[in-house]
Amino acid sequence: MSGKLRGVIANHAHAALRRWPKDPLRPDCQLQDALAKRVDRPTGFAPPATGATTQEQADLKQINALYSLLEDRYKTMYRAPDSIMKPKSNPDYYQDLVKELEEAPNRTFLQRMGKKFGGMLRFT
Repeated sequence: MSGKLRGVIANHAHAALRRWPKDPLRPDCQLQDALAKRVDRPTGFAPPATGATTQEQADLKQINALYSLLEDRYKTMYRAPDSIMKPKSNPDYYQDLVKELEEAPNRTFLQRMGKKFGGMLRFT
């Protein structure tokens, strides 16, 4: 790989990874850390290219895919209807799920155990 192009690819990859959101549920295992190790490999970001594609082109495709996920291109391109996000059986399911995911990292040990035991009991 040419040094100049490799540096540009690495800069774009690191810029995208800095923008990637942190996972509060697994603070010691972040996607950015794993991908940063791949970027710093001498062979490049993407797996070795096959066919007519060069390694630089494969790396640029990977960087483009990373940016497309960061910018939610697919979410805006393929909008989900409201009926999917609010099922008739439980319209608040996804709102409750997001609320739980936001609260989970800040719970104490006793609060986690209370939720665990509360989930085991079913009141009818």
